[in-house]
Amino acid sequence: MRADSSTICVCRRGRWELGIAIGFLVPPVLVPNIKDRDKLAYHISIMFYIIGGVATLLFILVIIVFKEKPKHPPSRAQSLSYALASTDASYLSSIVRLFKNLNFVLLVITYGLNAGAFYALSTLLNRMVILHYPGEEVNAGRIGLTIVIAGMLGAVISGIWLDRSKTYKETTLVVYIMTLVGMVVYTLTLNLGHLWVVFITAGTMGFFMTGYLPLGFEFAVELTYPESEGMSSGLLNVSAQVFGIIFTISQGQIIDNYGTMPGNIFLCVFLTLGAALTAFIRADLRRQKANKETPENKLQEEEEEGSNISKVPTAISENHV
Repeated sequence: MRADSSTICVCRRGRWELGIAIGFLVPPVLVPNIKDRDKLAYHISIMFYIIGGVATLLFILVIIVFKEKPKHPPSRAQSLSYALASTDASYLSSIVRLFKNLNFVLLVITYGLNAGAFYALSTLLNRMVILHYPGEEVNAGRIGLTIVIAGMLGAVISGIWLDRSKTYKETTLVVYIMTLVGMVVYTLTLNLGHLWVVFITAGTMGFFMTGYLPLGFEFAVELTYPESEGMSSGLLNVSAQVFGIIFTISQGQIIDNYGTMPGNIFLCVFLTLGAALTAFIRADLRRQKANKETPENKLQEEEEEGSNISKVPTAISENHV
């Protein structure tokens, strides 16, 4: 039984989020908060050696095991995409076509705002937690782990829902709005003095914020078919990185000068903008249309058209007689 495209995308993105979860959990354990610089440097070097070893292993696996594409296309839309792909098409022409697609441009902006807010929040999470809960470096990593694990669960549920309902825009918009709500609740409860409350509110926010990321990729593929999925995904990642850098620097400065709440409100403002822009995206599901255009459907349509044409002269001859 062949898996649906939304579930496949969620599984891919889930592995990426699992790596982020490990990144939240492991570094605080490997690098303790100590004042001795020599011991601190030793622990950091151990962490870097582990990262280098894992990266080298993955590099070898990519060269030996990974293939460019599957032997058989996973869907009819993908098969048509291979057939429509031009061998002499340039990256520049593809990018130009993508940026002429207004719906995709809006998605690039909204995805960048959401993912950039997640990157900024993840980068500055330790600083925000330590400001309100001194000495809780390990729990700060656990809160980050909670955000990502909850997001993985949200991504799986969203992927299953997309496979059944095909409501890409509606699902994306609802998840975006709930991300904003979760961010507001997290902002208001961070300084209450109860760490368990932060775990709950951060996990709720992560369920929607991290769960939104694979939805954006799936929606982009629908809007840009039959363009390369790698091209649309790459542009989404570029947008996320650009907004992530801007938000991280800006929020860090706001936290240093005004505190954590103004910094989080800064992200809430841009999430509100992203939710508003998402509402203007038109659900032009091109890949779904290609999947519906099966040979059996086309043959049935041709037979119906032929039968209609054959009935016309018969009716005329009867009237004539």
